[in-house]
Amino acid sequence: MKIHEYQAKAILAKYKVPVPRGEVAFSAEEATAAAQKIGGSVVVKAQIHAGGRGKGGGVKIVRNAVEATEIAKKMLGMTLVTHQTGPEGRMVKRLLIEETLPIERELYLGIVLDRAQAKPVFMASAAGGMEIEEVAAKSPELILKEAFDPDSGLAAYQARKLAFGMGVPAASINGAVAAMMALAQAYVAVDASLAEINPFILTKDAKVYALDAKINLDDNALYRHKDLLELRDLNEEDPLETEASMFGLNYIKLDGTVGCMVNGAGLAMATMDIIQHAGGRPANFLDVGGGASAEQVKNAFRILLSDHLVKAVLINIFGGILRCDTLATGVVAAARDLNIKVPIVVRMEGTNVELGRKILMESGFNFTVADNMRDAAEKVVRLAA
Repeated sequence: MKIHEYQAKAILAKYKVPVPRGEVAFSAEEATAAAQKIGGSVVVKAQIHAGGRGKGGGVKIVRNAVEATEIAKKMLGMTLVTHQTGPEGRMVKRLLIEETLPIERELYLGIVLDRAQAKPVFMASAAGGMEIEEVAAKSPELILKEAFDPDSGLAAYQARKLAFGMGVPAASINGAVAAMMALAQAYVAVDASLAEINPFILTKDAKVYALDAKINLDDNALYRHKDLLELRDLNEEDPLETEASMFGLNYIKLDGTVGCMVNGAGLAMATMDIIQHAGGRPANFLDVGGGASAEQVKNAFRILLSDHLVKAVLINIFGGILRCDTLATGVVAAARDLNIKVPIVVRMEGTNVELGRKILMESGFNFTVADNMRDAAEKVVRLAA
């Protein structure tokens, strides 16, 4: 689950990571009040779940509350397009009004899970303010890494090693070390899948701050954090993905024309790959799970077909816990209730496969039954075209 910058900073502040003074604003009036409270020059920052806001016009420095009001009126309601939003952009519905700080240097701090080591890895780089992917591609030697045990956290010696490696001056070392250890503590405490501060700044008076912050929360651990669930902003999520989550379905919308419905994440990934290999483009990732009911299959189908880009559908099921006859019953019910017009290719193997195929063939609908995955991919790509 993604959260906004101001929400991430509130979490970091709770764990003693220094953040600039700031307030969220949902209207121009609230932006004015926040700017007056902070005083002097402030930064007006659009709050959307995407990076690159500055280049898209979503971050502006103003001299006073009057200018903050004018900028807030222009930003609120605007469609902000960045390299991460895609051409459709995102509508700005909230702003962060924040104090300006005397920046001396910009650094990068981030934590991700390294599955190979089965530990979180703390990354630090002197190339702050840049996309970490760009740094990794062009100058990987600039990224310093320290794996740490989540139970004991990032050790002081590890934080000092990273700070010295980035060239943090002696006057800022203690502050930087404390901030890094606090970031690691916050990452573990909230069950984050990503925690990033870019840039992490050193000021002219030797202080340190998280000038920007990004935290992604592990959906699988949210049952332990009922308070963090309240941070979810449904306006920032794809409506189809939101609806799918309500039915326990794993759905991610893509931009292709071949709709996919599969049971199991690995098989879903393989299905998308083979569609691409056959010359098509998948319209979605959709894993109905191993124990889906006929009703869940029906809802999955309805959500999948709500995407107007879908021209054909590939159902690829290996019947184990989800029996093939259960899947077939759900598909036929969906086809009947939803008045499906697009062609459907079905490849199924496993438990009750013959019964499942019989249900499909006797349904009265023109389902195309494939012999194997390659056959299914070639047929669905041809039908989608």
